Amino acid sequence: MHINVAGLTKVYTTWNRGSTFAEVLSSIVKRNKSEVHALRGIDFSIEKGELVGFLGPNGAGKSTTLKILTGVLYPTAGEVSVLGVCPWKDRKKYVANIGAVFGQKSQLVWDIPPVDSFMMNQAIYRIPDADFRRTLDRLTDMLGVREHMKQPTRNLSLGERMKCEFIMAMLHNPRIVFLDEPTIGLDVIAKDRIREFIQEMNREGVTFILTTHDLDDVERLARRVIVINHGSIVFDDGIAMLRRHFGAKKIVTAACASPFYFGNDGREQPLPAGVTLLNRLSPADVELECDTSVMDLGSLIRLIGDTCGLRDLAVQEVPIETVIKELYTDTAEV
Repeated sequence: MHINVAGLTKVYTTWNRGSTFAEVLSSIVKRNKSEVHALRGIDFSIEKGELVGFLGPNGAGKSTTLKILTGVLYPTAGEVSVLGVCPWKDRKKYVANIGAVFGQKSQLVWDIPPVDSFMMNQAIYRIPDADFRRTLDRLTDMLGVREHMKQPTRNLSLGERMKCEFIMAMLHNPRIVFLDEPTIGLDVIAKDRIREFIQEMNREGVTFILTTHDLDDVERLARRVIVINHGSIVFDDGIAMLRRHFGAKKIVTAACASPFYFGNDGREQPLPAGVTLLNRLSPADVELECDTSVMDLGSLIRLIGDTCGLRDLAVQEVPIETVIKELYTDTAEV
């Protein structure tokens, strides 16, 4: 088992000072204590070579979990084993085997070229010269930054800098890499290059844990998704199962020959059970959501064709953003 987490709990203690003048004076003598349960006894395991999306809304416990897994934080209770060691107890041995890329925090030194930062990492991790040169040549060719890595970091574009951040994280050949918003703010071309790089490293056996709000990254990269909300894991399975979690829904975009007169506004003929009007693009063009466990997709298409005529039709999966949003909403109401 590469990563094993059992009963992981983290409770933060805060002291409430108050806001009024009297409450502030009173707090000099006595403050009211309150506890924030960031993690509520979560359990999960990750095998070698997995690429897992670790998702959740702000304040759900994602960052706390990752900080514990990287050895930055101590938990209140529970056990964590990563590569056979406890991250916060044997940190020196542990960090030699992990890497991290944070989209909003840089490991590169701003005023010197990335190649100098790379050499600094070589010294920190005691990478032999031959191994360093071989790994650096391979990574720079894969990411296409050979001509940029001798310029000061401050002169690089965001895309070029993020590629160098990946080289910085991968130089010592880590077995596990933590990614936090690795493509934030990047253009489409830079995103594609970085995603291809992650996939290539994953095929070579590197384990990745991806935390992001860009669900396109999750769909393109992750084979498995762990969703955390209010400190508890609410979903742990593949993307396909995540969609099935809310029923077999499809998005149907219909271009009709005559005005589409079904609707949910009370002035038109009601839509069949299991079908919802999402968007009226024009009098004759609509976007519908069809729950195929209630209304057969073929029956819906025939119904639209018989009543309004069909010029064109497109059927798509429900966007992953919608599924995740519903999952957050449902668990918040429990």
